[in-house]
Amino acid sequence: MIPTLFGIMLLNFAIVQFAPGGPVDRIVAQLQGHDADPTARFAGGGDGQFQSSLTDSRGGRGLDPEFIEELERMYGFDRPAHERFVTMLVNYLRFDFGESFYQNRRVTELIADKLPVSISLGLWTTLLMYLVSIPLGIRKSVRDGTAFDVWTSGVVIVGYAIPGFMFAILLVVLFASGGVIDLGFPLRGLVSENWHDLSWPARILDYFRHITLPVLAMVIGAFASLTMLTKNSFLEEINKQYVTTAYAKGVSERRVLYGHVFRNAMLIVIAGFPAALVSILFTSTLLIEVIFSLDGLGLLGFESVINRDYPVVFGTLFIFTLIGLLLNLLGDLLSVVVDPRIDFERRRA
Repeated sequence: MIPTLFGIMLLNFAIVQFAPGGPVDRIVAQLQGHDADPTARFAGGGDGQFQSSLTDSRGGRGLDPEFIEELERMYGFDRPAHERFVTMLVNYLRFDFGESFYQNRRVTELIADKLPVSISLGLWTTLLMYLVSIPLGIRKSVRDGTAFDVWTSGVVIVGYAIPGFMFAILLVVLFASGGVIDLGFPLRGLVSENWHDLSWPARILDYFRHITLPVLAMVIGAFASLTMLTKNSFLEEINKQYVTTAYAKGVSERRVLYGHVFRNAMLIVIAGFPAALVSILFTSTLLIEVIFSLDGLGLLGFESVINRDYPVVFGTLFIFTLIGLLLNLLGDLLSVVVDPRIDFERRRA
């Protein structure tokens, strides 16, 4: 995990050095009244390269060279790239991610403010997705080739083919406030503005009214792959000899499926759980957040990249990567719990 985390941070830091534009470039462009993206004015000039561009064009810009140098010192770009990278890693090991360039707030505070939205979407989506996909996949494997398997496969194909944000737009048109079938689902925020003035039952109801449509859109767009993975895993196990023997001994179908087949078939499903959860939490919610006006980590990461807010970019990258690696470790541990035959110590020996 440690070299993986180091490699991801190093690779992304190196890429950023070649990305056009930077915080100093943006401020200079704003001071000179340029509304367009300043990156277009510095072809190939990233933060590792833009200092020469600044030096060459200071006279044409009409800005005091000392002012440009002060901006570079303020953002830390007066030092070589390798020194900035080492300093960044040392600070990150203490979970000190610095302060946003543009929002005058610490990165940890920004992430803490956005976490409720991303956690709400991610956890509820993951929970519902597994509650729907696993039983459906098991039933499809048992009734493989029947009419039930055929028409549910059609539903799965539709869910796989249409992205979640398209379902989100459809749900907004149909069921949101002012929609074709107005069910009063709100389209802004995680809770209402007067949420703190409500009673606890009303708060819970208000919370679920806000997250119903975005979670439903994400579940519809994400359950297909897991359903087919579960079905194929169970089909492979059902056709094995030990299942035939269990049926021959008169063991009930429920006990065969959930007492014998389940552990073996769920290994591959559990192995994919960490990646699925990380994807839902941090990458799959950007468009959903935009459609439903939710201010979560997906939108924060996107805006920080667009604005070249590097403390936020690398702070969120570090946290996302660390959480992803820990979830991968959790997946390995769950595999051992589900199948005791897996023995990492013996394999290492």
